[in-house]
Amino acid sequence: MANHPSSFVKYGPADKPPLGQWIPLSIQHVFAMFGATILVPILTGLNPSTALFTAGTGTLLYILITGAKVPAFLGSSFAFIPALIAISSSYGVAYAMGGAFVSGLFYTLVAFIIKKSGYAWLNKALPPVVIGSVIVVIGLNLAPTAMGMAMNDANGNYNLYLLAVAAVTLALTIVANIFSKGFFSIIPILLGLLGGYFFALILGFIFPQHALISFAAVKEAAWFGLPTFALPKFNVVAAVTFIVVSLATICEHLGDTLTISKVVGKDFYKDPGLDRTLAGDGLATLWASFWGGPPNTTYGENIGVLALTRVYSVWVTGGAAVVAMLLSFFPKFGALIQTIPNPVLGGISMLLFGTIASSGLRTLVDAGVNYEDKRNLTISSVILVIGIGGGTLSFAMGKDLTFTLAGVALATLVGILLNLVLPKTKE
Repeated sequence: MANHPSSFVKYGPADKPPLGQWIPLSIQHVFAMFGATILVPILTGLNPSTALFTAGTGTLLYILITGAKVPAFLGSSFAFIPALIAISSSYGVAYAMGGAFVSGLFYTLVAFIIKKSGYAWLNKALPPVVIGSVIVVIGLNLAPTAMGMAMNDANGNYNLYLLAVAAVTLALTIVANIFSKGFFSIIPILLGLLGGYFFALILGFIFPQHALISFAAVKEAAWFGLPTFALPKFNVVAAVTFIVVSLATICEHLGDTLTISKVVGKDFYKDPGLDRTLAGDGLATLWASFWGGPPNTTYGENIGVLALTRVYSVWVTGGAAVVAMLLSFFPKFGALIQTIPNPVLGGISMLLFGTIASSGLRTLVDAGVNYEDKRNLTISSVILVIGIGGGTLSFAMGKDLTFTLAGVALATLVGILLNLVLPKTKE
C-alpha cells in the first residue's frame, strides 16, 4: 500500500501533537463517535454511560494490543443489535453479555489462526479492485444515515428547516476545511460542529417553534456516576448466535482495517498485523461484556475524521478514548453533548462519509484498476450493488433468532469469493 507524501500528513501515527492541539483534536473524534456509540445501548436497553466507558477503555486496550500503531477508535457495534435484543428478551441481559464474551474469544481464535497461517492469502483474496470497491461501499453505505439525520425529523418526515441547519453546518465545515490556516486547518469538524450548533441555538431563540436544543436533560443529569460491573452468564444459544454474527463483523473488520490502511498510507495488515488488530477488537468486546456494555467495533465516523484532517496520531485517538471514559463518569457532560441536534451531525457526516468513499475511489485510481477488463468490472459492480443496495442474506436459527449477513460484510464476502472464482483475464 502506497504511503502518502509526507507533506500532506499533519501528524503521523506515532506523532504526539502539542497539548493545546492534542485536546481539541481528541474532542473532535469524540463528537464524531458520540451519537452512534450511545444509540446502540439506547436501542438495546443497555446503559449509555457504560457504553462510553467500554468504548473508551476498549480503544485504549486496542491501542495497547496493536502496539500504538493504528489510529482507530472503537465504539458500539450496530451489527450485534438484533442478537443483543433477542438474547436479552429471551434469557436476560447477563446471557447477552455472555454471548458478547464468547464472540470476543472467537475473534482472538481467528486472530491466532491468522498469526499461524500468515496473511499472504489475504493479499490474493483482496486485490485493489476488491479493496477499493469495499471502501467505497463503507462510505456510501453510511450515506442514508447522514442524509436521514440532515433532513428528517424524529418521525422520519422530511423537514426543510432541519435541512437548512445541516446545509449551514456542512458549508461551515467545508469552509473551515478548505480555507483555514495553521491549527484551524486540522479541526474543521469541530469548527463546523460548533458553528452549526450555535446557528441552531440562535434560530431556536428567533423561532421558538423550531427550537432543536433543550437543556432539560442536562439539568436533570447527575454530575457524577460510576459504571457497574456485571458477570456474564452463558448458554449455547447465546454463544452460537454471537459467534455467527461475529462471522459478519470480522468481514467488516477486514474492510475497516483496509480503509484505515489506505487513509493513513500504511499497511496495517502487515504491521502491527491483522492478528493483532483482530485480537484488539475481540478483547475490547470481551472486556465490554464484563461491564454490561455492547460489543465494540472500529468506527467509520472516526476513519472519516482521519481522512479529512490528515491527522493520524494514535495519541489523538487515545486522547479521545480518555475523554469518552471521563464522560462516562460525568453524565451531565454526556447529556450536554447529546443536545447536539441531528441535522448538525448530519451536515458533518455528509462530508465525513463521502470522504471515506473518496478514499476507495483513490485506491482504485492509484492501483490503476482497469475497468475495460470484464473481470474487474464484474467484481466492482456486484460489490457496489450488494453493499449500497442493502443486500441481505438471512435465515432462521431457531425461535426468535435469525442469522443475518448484510451490507458491507456481505459485499466483502461476495467480492472475495468472486475474486477467487472468476478466472483472471489473459494478457
